[in-house]
Amino acid sequence: MTEYGRGPGSEPWHPEDPLYGDGGWEGQQAHVGHQPAYGGQQHHPQQAQHGDWGQEQQSGYDQQQYQYYDEQGRLHHADGQGHQQYDQQYAGHAQQQYHHQGGWDATGAHGHVPYPADPGDPYGQQPMAYGGEQPDFYGTEDAYPPPEPPGRRRPELDPHPDPEAETDWDPGPDQGEHAFFAGGGEDDEDDFDDDPKGRRDRRGKGAKGGKPKKKSRNGCACLVVCLVFGGGLGTVGYFGYHFYQNRFGTPPDYTGSGLAETVTVQIPKGAGGLEIGQLLEKAGVVKSAGAFVSAQKQTPGGDNVQAGAYLLKKQMSAASAVRMMLDPKSQNNVIVTPGERAAAVYVALDKKLELSAGTTRKVARAEYKSLGLPSWAQNNSKIMDPLEGFLYPDTYPAAKGMKPEVILKQMVAQAKERYAAYGLAAKAQALNLDSPFQLITVASLVQAEGKTHDDFRKMAEVVYNRLKPTNTETNQLLQFDSTFNYLKGQSNIHISESQINSNRDPYNTYTQKGLPPGPIGNPGPDALKAALNPTHDGWIYFVATDGVNNTEFAKTYQEFQKLKEKFNASSGN
Repeated sequence: MTEYGRGPGSEPWHPEDPLYGDGGWEGQQAHVGHQPAYGGQQHHPQQAQHGDWGQEQQSGYDQQQYQYYDEQGRLHHADGQGHQQYDQQYAGHAQQQYHHQGGWDATGAHGHVPYPADPGDPYGQQPMAYGGEQPDFYGTEDAYPPPEPPGRRRPELDPHPDPEAETDWDPGPDQGEHAFFAGGGEDDEDDFDDDPKGRRDRRGKGAKGGKPKKKSRNGCACLVVCLVFGGGLGTVGYFGYHFYQNRFGTPPDYTGSGLAETVTVQIPKGAGGLEIGQLLEKAGVVKSAGAFVSAQKQTPGGDNVQAGAYLLKKQMSAASAVRMMLDPKSQNNVIVTPGERAAAVYVALDKKLELSAGTTRKVARAEYKSLGLPSWAQNNSKIMDPLEGFLYPDTYPAAKGMKPEVILKQMVAQAKERYAAYGLAAKAQALNLDSPFQLITVASLVQAEGKTHDDFRKMAEVVYNRLKPTNTETNQLLQFDSTFNYLKGQSNIHISESQINSNRDPYNTYTQKGLPPGPIGNPGPDALKAALNPTHDGWIYFVATDGVNNTEFAKTYQEFQKLKEKFNASSGN
């Protein structure tokens, strides 16, 4: 008799027994009756050993509680009332075992079973007498533990726990931890293995079976956040420091006049002090643009730095850079002056680029079509140079190492841009000219014959009046010395009449009517404006009475003769 009065008989467990009323596998209350203890003996009520079962005996059997285990080790309950509570798989077997041939045999052993015993079923391999001891299949060393209801299952504890090891319990994202810090995905599927011990071995051991590793995604995530936040602070601090230095601090600067190494820096038109300083800083001339701006303000005439190319030294103090840029000797530029011929420009480029004589002229003839001339530019067999009139007067960077075609292209682009602003096509038509090309030719004549700004508009009127079909004074002959000099590649004011009259070249306006085939130079803006807006006073003659700068105009041939006598007197003829 146990503490609660349990015995081998058919008496139910005491109500105060802690296991009394224990819930079943599905939360159902267990049947009242005797249940065998695991690993012990199973007791059965006393029954008759001989003869058939009577009604009273059968009733007593029906009141008993029976248990059996299936092949998977699951526990089942059954009573004697029709066996409806058996699993469908084992209901027929139970009936055959209990009622085959009317009951049990006289010896207490099972009657004849119509099917052979399952070798894998420990319950079907050996007969057992009713009321005898049932073998314990769960008490052996290698046996499975007895199954427990799902509500009571707990992970197996490590018999030799490591006091320094971290617990396997992981709340996961469902326990309040954000999924970003808890991880997830395909790599974490093994963390949820059915075997707690196996999971601990996989997650808690290092690569060499040493001390368990701490799996912390929180630290990685926090590290990422700190790096991003720290990077943002660093960026703000960097730009904030430079903003403060540019606004309030002294800009960094080199000392001295620089290194022996030189560099060419090209300054575009319209560039201010800050832009120039930035270009110099990028080229390694000055240490900071701010230092150059400061030095430019402190140097007298520092704001007079012109556009162009400059040959400067590296790592110069800002003040030294400003002074050198104000010195014309440091400028690596080629300057096209108003009225300058293309041939003279080619020679200047050869010198600046340190090329052999004639190199730029050859490039111009070979590549003029690719230099960007306007569509109305002409080139025929009579034109001496297709680039004449399109090398716009200005200052252009030209340093050793640069290609001549690059610089020529800049000049042509400048001319094309300036000419387009005047609307030359409409102006040429209003002035009875065939094309804008002829208008540029007139401007080049004005530039070559005129001496001062005031002369340009009068000179343009002389050209237009002599081109008129009604001109009976010169019969549409321009008679300009400048066209003959262009033909000869010279600048001579003393030309004999025999020399002029014997030459029949298209550029000789003493023998050929109308305009020359093309421009005879590169006119500047003043000459071009004069050609677009001539005077209307009737001027048709002009003479440089002093042979140099003083040009006088006449409307009649008699006035012209007086001016000619004045010129002869001044020249000693």
